[in-house]
Amino acid sequence: MSKAVISSLYDSDVFRMACRQFDQAADAINLAEDIRDRTKYPRRCIAVSLPVRRDDGSVTVFEGYRVQHSLSTGPSKGGIRFHENVTLGEVAALAMWMSWKCSLVGLPYGGAKGGVIVNPRELSPTELEHLSRRYMQELIGFVGPQLDIPAPDVGTNEQIMAWMMDTYSNHMGHISPGVVTGKPISLGGSQGRREATGFGVAHLVGKYLEDMRIPIAKATVAIQGFGNVGSETALALSAMGARIIAVSDYMGGVHNAKGLNIKKAMAYVQYAGVLKDFEGGEAISNEQLLELECTVLVPAALERVITEKNAPKLRCRLLAEAANGPTTNAANKIIENRGDIELIPDVLCNSGGVIVSYFEWLQNLQSFYWGRDEVLEKLKGILDKAKESVEYQKRKFKFGRRLAALTLGIARVAEAKQKRGLFP
Repeated sequence: MSKAVISSLYDSDVFRMACRQFDQAADAINLAEDIRDRTKYPRRCIAVSLPVRRDDGSVTVFEGYRVQHSLSTGPSKGGIRFHENVTLGEVAALAMWMSWKCSLVGLPYGGAKGGVIVNPRELSPTELEHLSRRYMQELIGFVGPQLDIPAPDVGTNEQIMAWMMDTYSNHMGHISPGVVTGKPISLGGSQGRREATGFGVAHLVGKYLEDMRIPIAKATVAIQGFGNVGSETALALSAMGARIIAVSDYMGGVHNAKGLNIKKAMAYVQYAGVLKDFEGGEAISNEQLLELECTVLVPAALERVITEKNAPKLRCRLLAEAANGPTTNAANKIIENRGDIELIPDVLCNSGGVIVSYFEWLQNLQSFYWGRDEVLEKLKGILDKAKESVEYQKRKFKFGRRLAALTLGIARVAEAKQKRGLFP
């Protein structure tokens, strides 16, 4: 009988949430005791201090993390977020979810995640570059094309990935584009990567609406979060014929029952930085957006925004989790008990980003690049296959869709660990 050693290192609401999801899935598939904790807890974490000289000559020390959850099936993979509320527990939970996600869609990766406690909007471009390069410099030895491959996340983008790739390449003495994904096209980025997560969300929404016999032309959509994922989801769904009735960012949002012009909203945000005062509709709060009557609700911002308080008030038909961990365990139970909302769980719904990151990595290793249409067609094929496997698991064991997805992902990681054995 194994005895779990529970570390307080990662303790936080979001880490406990991820662990509870793991426990439920492990119980559902009767995962052997001697493999549970090895599959559950992160392989390792790195905490770094990042001194950055500011434009006024002063020095600020930022704190950063990288958590590598699993290395059993290949190099670890996961984004880097720059956000003022980053915690080690959050990063660990996101790394866990990335492991299940990569496993679910059949990628040869383990999960990882990184973060720096900073509000990037408060840094000048020069300060942001210094922080990005210093973070990568501190991680050299722990990252690489065959070890751990970072990517953009909340608060980071193509330019930050370019600085990180350049820092790593200078240290190695040769260009190494495969060390990160989500890079600019000119530096080895992949066609289709920028829109991949949002495009994947929209594709799966379309597939599930077909299953529900709801024409997409009659669907209304509300999206919380208007960064890369939320805006690309809105753009793709709008192009498919859906009516986007509300979008929001961290400052609030805008609602128009007749539909928003997404291209104008994106252009406005590019100019103004936020959606606030966009004239396409009426102002609405993030909390109000979640409770709007709509066909599809897309939480595309941060985790734990759908809680036991607002879950009973949701008025959507389909909940598409474009963010990681947007629904708490208590809220998930309420939604399942309601029975009137279909769910696309995060580990399936937002997997388009890591799938096309995988394509980018492959192209970097081969120095052979694909066109956008080829990338997106390959993406749709993998998403469709993953959806089919989740639906089969759901029917076979009479699981909820989240449990079906998690059991598939977790079982595959556990099997890999079991087959490799325990190194003395």
